[in-house]
Amino acid sequence: MTYATLLFDVRDGIAFITVNRPDKLNALNRQVIDDLGTAIDQVRNNPDVRAAIITGAGPRSFVAGADIAEFQQLGPVAARRMSTKGSRIFRSIETSSKPYVAAVNGFALGGGCELAMACHVRLASDTAKFGQPEVKLGIPPGYGGTVRLPRLIGKGRALELLMTGAMIDAQEAYRVGLVNRVHPTDQLLTEAEKLARSILTNAPLAVAACIEMANAQEDMPLDRALAMEGTLFAALFQTEDAVEGAKAFLEKRTPGFKGK
Repeated sequence: MTYATLLFDVRDGIAFITVNRPDKLNALNRQVIDDLGTAIDQVRNNPDVRAAIITGAGPRSFVAGADIAEFQQLGPVAARRMSTKGSRIFRSIETSSKPYVAAVNGFALGGGCELAMACHVRLASDTAKFGQPEVKLGIPPGYGGTVRLPRLIGKGRALELLMTGAMIDAQEAYRVGLVNRVHPTDQLLTEAEKLARSILTNAPLAVAACIEMANAQEDMPLDRALAMEGTLFAALFQTEDAVEGAKAFLEKRTPGFKGK
């Protein structure tokens, strides 16, 4: 299907989702949020898609926050609906059983930083910039910034960025743990695809279990989290992929996983 604000392409099991408003630095307006929700549903429902990469169109921006022009039309009730909808869509990325890689190719500010944080892995170009500047507009983040940023980089560092609204560059984002890797701009998408394909060589059910466990453990006491991990381990132990993985290891060959 075609989208008003996205480019969507599937190549050999990977969905490439590009926010396509370069004249607006790919800012998130209502249509982008709607399109992202539909694209995420498409990834989830297409058995031929096993991973997704999200990036932004043009050389300057991943997603440079929300479309501020729309803010002037919002009252408290509409603002709450907007926050709830965006948070639900971003959460559906975070809880997806199929891995999402953010290829941050420029400004990732406000909602753009929050979109990147919802992905499972974040790669940045060496020109990328990150920040949560909402306090400069008199509001806090609304798509998970006050929740995910402390969990990723620690409360103290997160609060400094949240309260100052400051931007940091890609190297600082890497230093504090906000991104996994930094690459030259012209290599970013290649490296993102390479990473996604390295994940796809592994058993899909096992990858999904890792995502599920990493998300679930954040709200659990240690003993309960360990028990859940053991349950997932046992549940997958006799799957066809587990049998194939062990057999391939012993036979010194590449396994042929089927997601069963």
